[in-house]
Amino acid sequence: MERWLTERDIECPYCGERITLLIDASAGSQDYIEDCRVCCRPIEVAVSADGGVLSGVEISDAG
Repeated sequence: MERWLTERDIECPYCGERITLLIDASAGSQDYIEDCRVCCRPIEVAVSADGGVLSGVEISDAG
């Protein structure tokens, strides 16, 4: 299962800092909230994945 874990660098839509997300592509497409590790504000993460293959990650502010 570890082969489906992928790191993705993103830029926080609030503070602009670059943070790394660890994404589990084995869970398929998903939407979730993850707090920025720098400013602690909520980031909405939309993951597109099928069959353990990551095809995209989109982020936006959750406010």
